[in-house]
Amino acid sequence: MSCTRSIALRTIVQGYTLPLMGIHGLPHWARVLDNGRRLAAETGADLAVVELFAVFHDARRVSEGGDREHGRQGAELARQLADLLAPVTDAELALLCEACEGHTAGLTHPDPTVGTCWDADRLDLWRVGIEVRPTLLSTAAARERGVLAWARERSSGEVVLPIVGEWMAVVGG
Repeated sequence: MSCTRSIALRTIVQGYTLPLMGIHGLPHWARVLDNGRRLAAETGADLAVVELFAVFHDARRVSEGGDREHGRQGAELARQLADLLAPVTDAELALLCEACEGHTAGLTHPDPTVGTCWDADRLDLWRVGIEVRPTLLSTAAARERGVLAWARERSSGEVVLPIVGEWMAVVGG
């Protein structure tokens, strides 16, 4: 992780008010990251956007339950930290913000990057007892039976991926 991205991660975590290891915290972000990387390999999504979405989409949640504004607030945080996200382009930042702002609306999206972001998050819904409905997934890659089974097992078991330890080291946790 670059120095500026490490600073961005520390800034994100410093402003995160929920438990870092809670249902919307670092383990979830890591599974969204991993889901997104797997999907992007098939969808052609912009990997930089997908990776940033994983840490920004829930970064400003204030409740483990309903929190209507958190996507918009995550997008605003991304705009505020844009200088630390280089070499992200203006177009990539716009896609990131669109993905953050709309990720809880329950819609699908035709853009492969935004759709991949939304699907990466939705493939972790089993952790909160929500059955993933393939009709609400934007990409064919996310609707594949093998991907759904893989994601369900990880999400239901709330698997903690190794990157969580790396992030904790960066943020001093």
